[in-house]
Amino acid sequence: MATKKPKSSTKSKTKTTKPKTTAAKTVEKPVSEAPKTKKVEEVITTPQGKSCLSGFFAKKYEGKESILTIFKSHKFYGALLGEVIGTGLVTLLLFALSFIGIANLATFGWAMIAILIAVYAFSGACLNPIVTVGMMASRRMSVIRGVMYIVAEIVGAWLGWLIFNSFHMAGGETAADIPGMVEIGENMFWVTAMLELFGGIILAFFFARALKYKRSVFTFGTTVVGGLALATVVAYIISYAFFGIQSGNFLFNPAAALMYQIFPTAGENFGEIIGGVCQALSVYALFPMIGGVCGFYLSDFMSKLSAEE
Repeated sequence: MATKKPKSSTKSKTKTTKPKTTAAKTVEKPVSEAPKTKKVEEVITTPQGKSCLSGFFAKKYEGKESILTIFKSHKFYGALLGEVIGTGLVTLLLFALSFIGIANLATFGWAMIAILIAVYAFSGACLNPIVTVGMMASRRMSVIRGVMYIVAEIVGAWLGWLIFNSFHMAGGETAADIPGMVEIGENMFWVTAMLELFGGIILAFFFARALKYKRSVFTFGTTVVGGLALATVVAYIISYAFFGIQSGNFLFNPAAALMYQIFPTAGENFGEIIGGVCQALSVYALFPMIGGVCGFYLSDFMSKLSAEE
C-alpha cells in the first residue's frame, strides 16, 4: 500500500519590502528683497549728472498749435473774444481811474479781480501784452496764439477807449479833456523806462506764481491784482517822491497805453514826431514787455531751484 509522503516543507511566503527611500526635497526660500525707499528710487530714476535746471526751456503747454491748425478750433475764437472783452473792460477801468485818482486803488483792485475771474475760463485772462509776451518766452503759450492774443488785446483796448470817449463827448467834453500821459522830460526817459521795466517784472512774476493756484480762480485773481497794485504803488512812490513824475505815467499795460495819448501829435518837423513815437513805444511797450519776460524767467528759475513740482 502506497503511502503519501508528508509535505516536509511548507512554503513560507516572505514578503520582501523594499525600503522606501524618500528623497529630501530642498525648497529654496525666496530671498526677500530689500524694501525700496524713496532715496533708492530717486537714485535709480534720476540720471547722474542731471542739472536741477534741466527742462528749463521745455514746452509747458499741451498739444501742437500752428497757423494751419489753430484756426480750426472754435475754442480759439472764444479765447480771442475773451481777450477783447477783458482788455476793453480793463481799459475802461484805467480811464476811470485817471479821473478818480490813485486814492481809490482798492476799488480798482476789486474791479480788476472781477474782470479776471469773469474772463479766466475763456482765455486764461492775460489781458496784457506784458503777460502774453512772457507766456510766449517761457513756452507756456505757442507763438501764433500769443501774437493773436496781442492783436486781440489791442483791439479790446481800442474798443474800451472808443466807448469811454463816446460817453465823454456826449457829456459835452472833448477828447482833449481826457487825461493822458505826462510828457517825458529830457532827463526822465531812463527813469520812466526803468520803472516800467521793474513794474513789468513784478506783474509777470506774480502772474506766473498765480498760475500755480489756477484751481482757485479767486486766488489767481487776487494774486495777479496784488502784483499790479504793488508795481503801481512802488512806481508812484519812487517817481513822485524822488523825481516829481505824476502817477499817470505808469499803466503797465502797453495795449491800454497806446490808447492813452502816449504819441506826440505835434512837432517842429516829421523827424521829431517819429522820434517821439519811437520814444513812447520803447518806454511804454518795449521795456515793460522785456520786464514781463524777465518776470516769468525769474519765477521758473526759483521753481527749479526749490524743486517745486
